Amino acid sequence: MKKSVYSICGMCAVRCPLKVEVENGRVTWVEGNSHDGGMGTSICAKGGASIPFQYDNERPQSPMIRVGNRGSGEWKKVSWEEAYDYIVDKLKDVIGQHGAHSIMLTDRGGPFADLRKAFMKAIGSPNYINHDCTCGRNPNHASKSVFGMGRTDFSYDLKNAKHIILFGRNITEAFKVKEVKSFMQAVKNGAHITYVDPRVTNTAGKATRYWRIKPGTDYALLLGITNYIVNNKFYDEDFVSRWVIGLSQLQDFLQPYTPEWAEAETEIPAEEIKAFCHEINNDRPKVIFHIGWHLARYRDSFYASRMLNILNALMGNIEETGGLIYPKTPKDAGSPGLKSLGADIPVVKEQRCDSCDTTYNHFDSGAGMLQLAYQAIDTGEPYPVKAYIAHRHNPLIALPDPEEQKRILSKLDLLVSVDVNYSETAWFADVILPESTYLERDSILRTEKGPKPGFGMRRKCVEPFYDSKPGWQIYTDLAKRLGKGQYLPYETIEEIWKYQLQDTSVKIEDFDTKGFVKLCDDPIACQPSSIKFGTKSGKIEFVNSTLEEKGVLSFKPYDRPADPPEGSYRLLFGRKGYQAHGQSTNNPVLSELLGSNKLWINTVEAKKMGVANGDTVELTNGDARGTIEARVTDFIHPGAVFMLHGFGQNIPLLTRSYGRGLADQAFMKGKLRGWDQAGGGLALNECFVTVKPVA
Repeated sequence: MKKSVYSICGMCAVRCPLKVEVENGRVTWVEGNSHDGGMGTSICAKGGASIPFQYDNERPQSPMIRVGNRGSGEWKKVSWEEAYDYIVDKLKDVIGQHGAHSIMLTDRGGPFADLRKAFMKAIGSPNYINHDCTCGRNPNHASKSVFGMGRTDFSYDLKNAKHIILFGRNITEAFKVKEVKSFMQAVKNGAHITYVDPRVTNTAGKATRYWRIKPGTDYALLLGITNYIVNNKFYDEDFVSRWVIGLSQLQDFLQPYTPEWAEAETEIPAEEIKAFCHEINNDRPKVIFHIGWHLARYRDSFYASRMLNILNALMGNIEETGGLIYPKTPKDAGSPGLKSLGADIPVVKEQRCDSCDTTYNHFDSGAGMLQLAYQAIDTGEPYPVKAYIAHRHNPLIALPDPEEQKRILSKLDLLVSVDVNYSETAWFADVILPESTYLERDSILRTEKGPKPGFGMRRKCVEPFYDSKPGWQIYTDLAKRLGKGQYLPYETIEEIWKYQLQDTSVKIEDFDTKGFVKLCDDPIACQPSSIKFGTKSGKIEFVNSTLEEKGVLSFKPYDRPADPPEGSYRLLFGRKGYQAHGQSTNNPVLSELLGSNKLWINTVEAKKMGVANGDTVELTNGDARGTIEARVTDFIHPGAVFMLHGFGQNIPLLTRSYGRGLADQAFMKGKLRGWDQAGGGLALNECFVTVKPVA
């Protein structure tokens, strides 16, 4: 028997709309959902690799409880009932001794997180945290500081842009299918592309201008650019006079930071900086300064992103074709939105363990800060945190210094991993609960913003291949066993969907035809006359008085980054287009493409060390040590080395990735506490490593 099922991919965090072909209960084909105009039938290699992953025996096949020491790999396979009993008994003990606020949950955020937020609210804990301290917290807070709106409150009209500026946003490799198609349309249309990165990437190959910047000096380059733009009035004067507060203060602050000064800091010639500024003056307002995606890089990345936001405002590109546009919501289409699963659950008034609602209340508490939650686990302040559920989140890869993390996590009474993979965090946990793959599970409905807003549905395509459960069932089961079933009373996914849709006129069967429902027939156009901002003043705030009152400067003087000691290099990392962090390195197909990671070393530096391409080199930082194959190349700055992220896994069950390559995070010694104090993001590229040939 054959059937087609519309669903949503789960092989990375992008979650593209898909059509899945099933024959006799097995998945035979996966492609993009062609009903989605921006998608077509396109799919990336990660999505294509979902079929071999579906039938891979190197993923969790049943619940498991640890019987040896943490991280020992000694497990007992158990029933779901036994696993639930173990978890609930531990959670009840924690609640009885310390209160429900001593439980925290982390995940990778996204449109399906509403269920897990509702679960935490139901059990009485404020401590839902997502992964964003290692990704987009700096640009999110930077955007809020300028516009009063977060980074996802704007979208980029790439295909209609005349000039796109990317600071390390490797859009063609760390990518979304629809976004890349839009970007490539801009390239075909003749748009200028300026790409800034210490390393040449695939995206650099699409650029009309590539600047190999000195690592750690992004903020300096942006200061030099903004200085020249402001002093020469290469900005939209009408837009700025109407909407901007603080232009004169910005101009005063920028005076020392000339293009000539920026050249000395960044190694980008001043004349090239000036030529670039003339170019964008001609191209505006269809100019996009991408404010950053994975911008947990340097100790001043918040201020770099803040300047990128300021530059967008100077271009006058808000709600303009080819600029930054508001992603339209159901409300813009005249429709109510989905009802949150936590809407009818009492508000939790306890203080957060990461203090994002008290000491660090200039941060968005909705996503929280995991590095600050670690401090609570370690010190017991502001109160003890004793139980931790990590849902499809692998902090032992994502955050720095895994040995320090393990020391802290060992203080927990309970660590649970809910995942489709064996991750490093799962391997260190007390219990592993196998979530069904995206092909095996229904999920809660999601809101889809854009020119034609609506709702999307992930449907189960096949029955689970192993003894796994969908996330919605895991959390409703746990809530009931904890005596909180009245808040998550659902027995089927259809009951959840009906609850979410109750305020709308949409019915479950409306998703059958395309897998999604659009709430308007025609795209909602840009509306420059109706723009508004979420700041206290209602305007764009170059000077943010609220932040200033909390001790966060609107304009931070430049602080030159330290140069690596002799024989050392700044460690950079990244990924390929067919890689989703550490999730892909053991995939039956993707592992063959990825192989093992290598260390990129600049040709001149390699020659000094006597290292040839393919040689083995030793990498050290403190007590972190390992060997790796050298990739000698001209395409990286001489002050840095680079490796792909997600390697160096130490889980024997994962035969395709076990012992392959090195883990970049293992060399980030002490960096768990080295984060951007203004923006909250970790400073993952502030690590120096020593490199030498292996005799």
